Amino acid sequence: MSEKNPKDVEKKAAEVEQDSADVSDPVNPFVPQPPKSTEAGRAMSTQKMGNVRALADENPNATVLEHDGPTPELVEVRRGQFGTADNDTSGFGGLRRPITRPAGSVPPYGEWYDEAVEIINETVPGAIERVVVDHGGLTLLVHAEKMLELAWVLRDDARLRFEVLPSVSGVHFPADVDHELVVVYHFLSMTHRRRVRVQTAVPETNPHVPSIVRVYPAADWHERETWDMFGVIFDGHPALTRILMPDDWPGHPQRKDYPLGGVPVEYKGATIAPPDERRSYSK
Repeated sequence: MSEKNPKDVEKKAAEVEQDSADVSDPVNPFVPQPPKSTEAGRAMSTQKMGNVRALADENPNATVLEHDGPTPELVEVRRGQFGTADNDTSGFGGLRRPITRPAGSVPPYGEWYDEAVEIINETVPGAIERVVVDHGGLTLLVHAEKMLELAWVLRDDARLRFEVLPSVSGVHFPADVDHELVVVYHFLSMTHRRRVRVQTAVPETNPHVPSIVRVYPAADWHERETWDMFGVIFDGHPALTRILMPDDWPGHPQRKDYPLGGVPVEYKGATIAPPDERRSYSK
């Protein structure tokens, strides 16, 4: 067998590399893509986090700070592994992490985002509180009372056509006054191959959000879990009962103020009724 000329090998490798560069890989529409300008996005994120850290340093005991500019709003400075430096036995009691609310983006947003925001503002006036474009994705912060009306538009408007609701979940920010409980919806358009995230925030004192089960039946169990874990009440849900915890379980375990340990075992002596004697779903 004759030996290959090293120059021919190098030439062939260069041709293959050039061919690979000329053919763009297909983009998976169901996976969030990074911003087109990676360096610009990285620089912007670095600048924002620098501003946040400066706020945290200036306000070590901050709870809520309001800002109208592009700097994210500092909600609190979380300390330690579990949110407090007191009695933290994890060894990470010295950690300091700023918890922020994202700043609104300024139009034009790019991609298909401007058209979608314009359609929603046209069909559901006053629904959008803030638009955030970050990490190659669109997030809409909306008013809770507009959630059901918005869901109809997202699903039925031919220009949007978000037919699938993959997820509904909750988040708890105890220090974010009047915005402590956040419900996060992820919508998927199979028609246009797009994704959008919608968030709405409600206070702990009035944790009511309209149910969207009548629009997206898949939201049924998701809303029940969000109620079970966080205590968000979805008005109009056909059977808003616990789904993970027993019916008589006290509190909502994924709230950040829920005890992490040191409580008696609450299952001791508990009984589970037969299926035909459990709660009714027909009412």
